[in-house]
Amino acid sequence: MAASQSAFNQQEPKVPDNEHAYTVMEDTQLDTLSEVLPDVIASFRRLNEVGRQKLFRTVATVFGLELQRDLSSASARQVDESGNVPERFSKDRPISPKEFLLKKQPRRDVERVACLAYYLTHYREQPFFKTLDISKLNTEAAQIKFSNPANSVDHASRQNYLTFGPKGTRQLSAQGEMFVEALPDREAAKLAMASVRPRRKSRPPSQKEGQ
Repeated sequence: MAASQSAFNQQEPKVPDNEHAYTVMEDTQLDTLSEVLPDVIASFRRLNEVGRQKLFRTVATVFGLELQRDLSSASARQVDESGNVPERFSKDRPISPKEFLLKKQPRRDVERVACLAYYLTHYREQPFFKTLDISKLNTEAAQIKFSNPANSVDHASRQNYLTFGPKGTRQLSAQGEMFVEALPDREAAKLAMASVRPRRKSRPPSQKEGQ
């Protein structure tokens, strides 16, 4: 009987530390979120504003998610009872660059460059642009002047917010587009950049390491 009890005790799994278990679970959730986020954003991008709101509410209803009050009030402002987008966000009167920057709340120069590039691409139908275009739109948006616009654009390119276009122009990168669309949610924007960041190739072992 004692031997049987001893064997049972040896097979009994150890209860993990709560803090460690929570950290592991949180890391796993972040990894999964990084994997599915590009597909989710791609799906939402195919819909107009009304469709996005309806899809968002449907998903929340299916999974029993509670919508925050500020999110619900924003939805009420952007979509009326008839399902139409109010005049402020209509095609006849698109959001101004100043309003767009206030909405996205970029914190660094490279983020502001990305937001301005997004506005040029999606609201001015100008996917290819030069530094002067970014600088002019920045002035139109009533933002603080860049100390060195060329350096800000170069840094945005090096950090993968922008990429090169034809004839010396720049264009918004896929990472930059996902980043801006996720703003002002800083955590979601960070995950958006990380989700499409190219992975470093592992260095093959040298002959000395293999021996």
